[in-house]
Amino acid sequence: MRVPFLDLAGVHRPIQRELMDALGKAIEGNEFILGPSVGDFEEAFAAYVGRRHCVALSSGTAALHLASLAVDMGPGDEVITTPFTWISTSWAISYCGATPVFADVEPTTGNLDPESVRSRITDRTRAILCVDLYGNPARLDTLSRIAASHGLALIDDACQAHGSQLLGRPVGSFGDLACFSFYPGKNLGALGEGGAVVTDDPSTAARLRSLRDHAQQGRHNHSEIGFNYRMEGFQGAALKVKLRRLDEWNAARSRAADFYLRSLSEIAGICLPAVTPGAESNWHLFVIHVADRDRLKDQLAERGIETLVHYPTPVHLQPAYSHLGYVRGDLPIAELASDTCLSLPISPVITPTEQRYVVETLAELLDRETPFPVEPILATESA
Repeated sequence: MRVPFLDLAGVHRPIQRELMDALGKAIEGNEFILGPSVGDFEEAFAAYVGRRHCVALSSGTAALHLASLAVDMGPGDEVITTPFTWISTSWAISYCGATPVFADVEPTTGNLDPESVRSRITDRTRAILCVDLYGNPARLDTLSRIAASHGLALIDDACQAHGSQLLGRPVGSFGDLACFSFYPGKNLGALGEGGAVVTDDPSTAARLRSLRDHAQQGRHNHSEIGFNYRMEGFQGAALKVKLRRLDEWNAARSRAADFYLRSLSEIAGICLPAVTPGAESNWHLFVIHVADRDRLKDQLAERGIETLVHYPTPVHLQPAYSHLGYVRGDLPIAELASDTCLSLPISPVITPTEQRYVVETLAELLDRETPFPVEPILATESA
């Protein structure tokens, strides 16, 4: 059988009529750039994540960029961040002319290690930019205290964490600002690109709204260098429809993750994902760690199982950041995580039959006599 990594058509099929109706209304109202549907979504999403303001944007990358500008990040500043993430996290820092300083990640979750963060704070540090990796919240409470004690801004890259919680609070409610992506494959995905910044500060929200629209203060009056980061009306209309299903979809992902956790625990050679203490993950991704990852990925593909790798090269070793002088061995946990991570199929509509096939195939392919090479890395090793 074939098991897709993410069955987006299956997610959209039950709500296709609602989506088409919403898009039709946007067409009738000429809501092509921003407009009432975007404004309604901003209000609803702000309430959902427990913030006073949501500023909808053209992508998650745009959200990270404007959030970085909002804390006055600039040349000469250093920003501590994670190397184990999609590169947009670091792009935002570089777009502002600041320098990313990479800290290592926790050996249990792959999220930014607070102690590694502490060790990298200097008098040039401007902010901490953390990531809720795979939808699992970072130690946002601890990072908030570190930032406050050093007078630093905290930006939460929550681009994978729609609906996740930490200590009973929604992810998005921590830090000075939080950023979301609505890329189609996210738990809350648009029908194209989309993103948002959430904040409690009205002046920050006002500046973000200006920056996304060429920094206009009234028509043809530009107060600073601005950007064309406006959300399309179609995306706001679609996201309004889909937000109503987010909790239901996340619950289905959680059931699928529980199935994997139970079923894979008997297979030696697999490290299973761990959740931050006090957190509820939205299970945007279900990532295991295995030796000889690339060979296993190819073998699964031969049997019709689509897997992906998030992320094969840590950011500090990307060619774009070679000028910073990092070398392999500088951040060993992040590097091992990149070498061994494998994302299994998961979605709100994955079936038990599909999951059983994935588990049975993994059991067949993995050598039960071969333990994971380092114990434990990014998870508790299976029995």
